[in-house]
Amino acid sequence: MRPAGGADLPSPGRRYGAALTTPRIVALPGDGIGPEVTAAALEVLARLGEFEVEAHAIGGASIDEHGTALTDETLDACRTADAVLLGAVGGPKWESTDPEAPRPEQGLLGLRKGLELFANLRPVRPSPALLGASPLRRERIEGTDLMVVRELTGGIYFGERGRTAGGSAFDTCAYSVPEIERIAEVAFRSARRRVTSVDKANVLETSRLWRETVERFAGDRRRAARGEGADPREDDVELEHMLVDNAAMQLISRPRDFDVLLTENMFGDILSDEAAMLTGSIGMLPSASLGAPEAPGLFEPVHGSAPDIAGTGAANPLATIGSVAMMLRYGLGRESEGAGIESAVDRALEAGLRTADLGGAATTESATNAVLANL
Repeated sequence: MRPAGGADLPSPGRRYGAALTTPRIVALPGDGIGPEVTAAALEVLARLGEFEVEAHAIGGASIDEHGTALTDETLDACRTADAVLLGAVGGPKWESTDPEAPRPEQGLLGLRKGLELFANLRPVRPSPALLGASPLRRERIEGTDLMVVRELTGGIYFGERGRTAGGSAFDTCAYSVPEIERIAEVAFRSARRRVTSVDKANVLETSRLWRETVERFAGDRRRAARGEGADPREDDVELEHMLVDNAAMQLISRPRDFDVLLTENMFGDILSDEAAMLTGSIGMLPSASLGAPEAPGLFEPVHGSAPDIAGTGAANPLATIGSVAMMLRYGLGRESEGAGIESAVDRALEAGLRTADLGGAATTESATNAVLANL
């Protein structure tokens, strides 16, 4: 099941569908509001049964404690876990123009690379109770139910970079055919009716390779679906290509027309944050990062560390609670329990729950209690 009402989505998460007696979760609270929303989400998780939770520092907290954003010990602990829950990383305390200075974001990128997490899934479905909270008109967003499938380990974020003696800087964007094929497979398996592949093929050579590869993959998939003994439903998914600037406009003008958005790393980072505002607040969106079948998945809210409200008790925990729902579904094979959390969040919102980012006054604690009361 796709999160929040979508179609079946096979997950590459570790031991998906297996009965885990006591699942082992590594919690990485991180920085800013990360520890607060992580604690709230773990409180919801604990209501569902017994889980072994082991906490480690990451990001700025790890820089302060160990001098690096991700230690080998933390990465090893994550590799042997059944799933990883991340709060958020970053903050002005660790910002620097020094290229040699450690940055909190290096912990997140190192985690994705070290766990070989190549597929980021970000569902966007505005809760019926929050249609009035979006900056867009209700009639424009009503019925929106889309998934952003973002490639995580390639592109400009992981390409060569540096500065020259002449005072210029460079960042290299690179993709290979296998990298594009494997993320395309996740997108097509996620889709119910259409995959919209986003690129900048009118300018970038990597985007031209991306478009060619996705087109060929879709054709091979259609031909295989027509073979003897194949599932004809595999032939039902359409493919369209869209330039990234046009996609950014169409997300605002007709969001409910989208099903799955397939993007490379940087485009996906930007578009998924734009799509988050369809829900009324970036504090509402969960995400899952998945890789090989034997690797644990990483589950985290889309929002950042919000250091300006850290410690005030005002942080919205719903995106992190939603990430726990995705963890249960994709990481631990507990579909019904994940759906139960999502339903509890919807019912709490329908009953009037509103945190500050949604125009209300509910605290992190009261929001968590409202979900627990409906679980």
